Amino acid sequence: MKKIIEMPRSKFLRVMCKKCKHQQIVFDKPSTVVKCLNCGAILLKPTGGKGEIVDAKVIKELS
Repeated sequence: MKKIIEMPRSKFLRVMCKKCKHQQIVFDKPSTVVKCLNCGAILLKPTGGKGEIVDAKVIKELS
């Protein structure tokens, strides 16, 4: 008997900071505020589900 395992609904995202153009990889369902590692701008805010993108642009969804 095979067990069926659901694919996760969450993903990692490659985002670019709108202020300094630095790229980094973030989780799309953050539990804390995600800041740019270069300039400290807030990129994502937690909302209880998918994060709210604040000062970033999504470049690519990683699987």
